[in-house]
Amino acid sequence: MTTTTADMWFDPVCPWAWITSRWLLEVEQVRDVQIRFHVMSLSVLNEGRDELPEQYRGFMTTAWGPVRLAIAVEQKYGPAILRDLYTAFGTRIHHDKIPVGPDLYAAVLTELGLPEDLADAAGDDSLDELLRASHHSGMEPVGYEVGTPVIHIPGSDGELIAFFGPVVTPIPRGEAAGRLWDGVLLVAGTDGFFELKRSRTRSPEFG
Repeated sequence: MTTTTADMWFDPVCPWAWITSRWLLEVEQVRDVQIRFHVMSLSVLNEGRDELPEQYRGFMTTAWGPVRLAIAVEQKYGPAILRDLYTAFGTRIHHDKIPVGPDLYAAVLTELGLPEDLADAAGDDSLDELLRASHHSGMEPVGYEVGTPVIHIPGSDGELIAFFGPVVTPIPRGEAAGRLWDGVLLVAGTDGFFELKRSRTRSPEFG
């Protein structure tokens, strides 16, 4: 059986993307699927949106740091490192509730055995061109009316299947993760299918 390679675009600060990424790692265990991770940016996505609440605009300003650091690490060590980098970021941000800032960057880099001075990348806007390129490669096939997570999967006919989501909580485990994967493929691979949605009634659960 041929292994399916699925690509996911994430922003480390997004709790829903974190849950989806952990679901995808579960899918790897029960389906013949390999996940590759890529960086997108909610800060890039929300640029120029003056209607955003002031608190969220402040959050978007802070959110530049982790994605710049992720891009810098990817450039130096290759895209495969993003899997472990994202896990290190997500565990601290979403489980340990460590604020985005120097202490977070130092802890992530130390865990991965990476040079401490890479933390300077969080404030380096010269990385934004590369960040935007990674962001747009994920978003353009889906459109800019969505956020993260974004997933790309090759279709059986060779065409790209790209979609936002799934947005789910808690994290599906084991065969439940596999069944959700099967359903997502069926729906997303249906020609002309665009949207299936209902109001969120639960906050993200990271257990």
